[in-house]
Amino acid sequence: MGPARGPRPAGGGSAAREWRRRGSLTKVRQVETQAATQHVRRFNRTVTQRIGALEDGYLARGRPLGASRVLWEIGEEGIDVRALRARLELDSGYLSRLLRRLEREGLVDVEAGARDGRVRTVRLTEAGRAERAVLDVRSDELARSLLEPLTDAQRSQLVEAMRLVERLLVAGAVDVRVEDPGSPAARNCVRSYFEELEARFDRGFDPALSVLPDIGELVEPAGLLLVARLRGEPVGCGGLRLFEDGVADVKRMWVARSARGLGLGRRLLAELEAHARERGVALVRLETNRALAEAIALYRSSGYVEVAPFNDEPYADHWFAKELVGPTA
Repeated sequence: MGPARGPRPAGGGSAAREWRRRGSLTKVRQVETQAATQHVRRFNRTVTQRIGALEDGYLARGRPLGASRVLWEIGEEGIDVRALRARLELDSGYLSRLLRRLEREGLVDVEAGARDGRVRTVRLTEAGRAERAVLDVRSDELARSLLEPLTDAQRSQLVEAMRLVERLLVAGAVDVRVEDPGSPAARNCVRSYFEELEARFDRGFDPALSVLPDIGELVEPAGLLLVARLRGEPVGCGGLRLFEDGVADVKRMWVARSARGLGLGRRLLAELEAHARERGVALVRLETNRALAEAIALYRSSGYVEVAPFNDEPYADHWFAKELVGPTA
């Protein structure tokens, strides 16, 4: 059943033609979505079969893919179990079962924290490090087996396609939500943002000299702060300062270097605009420094136009604005 488009206009006037046009577009989108869904499912089936994910003994090591991936992800230094769960996006019960299996095999040790028994750390044993090395060798062999039957041109095409698929899948895995600006993740983002401005601005950056809003002002109803996470780790933020006259300012836009190239800056900006619209904002403004060339390009390509200075921000070289309602939106 398709989305409701309201009652059908009577007659054959412009309203009726527009109704039919929207109905046709809806049907086309539904067909395109269904075709894309089936293509993704075929892709998933092909990949899981080719890499051996369907076998109980992945890479001929006598354990399923999930257990081997956990063993590899623990790394040489060990990892907090909660961080491991967030990184792999696994159910806590399922991860516990995998860790118990690896413990029984003598490959890992799981230790409770000295101060807080709820904080557990998992580390590889000597046997676990040796097994991880074997997994690396077997994984390289599997990758080569996928490439060897192909021509040089086909190999290049496959590798480039994999890079693109990986980037898009990672981009889709980023979670963006409104968050308390006082949370550890939010403070980490803002601190990283200040550190980057200090490194990139010609005159450095001192938050005390800026007109940036206090972090406590980025909460409803005065504003809000979005935090982006990838595999549980904060990788970006963006704030919105709301005013009573239907104007809002975008503040503290930052994306971690590890997450750049994923379109996250554009997504954060779009989500801030969506939150602004929901709150009746008609005009969004922002200012930036000339050193942030990529940010300036993002704003211009997102429909922002340069305007006269609307504040006395000492670090700003450019001021931008964008209408969210009306014919120019």
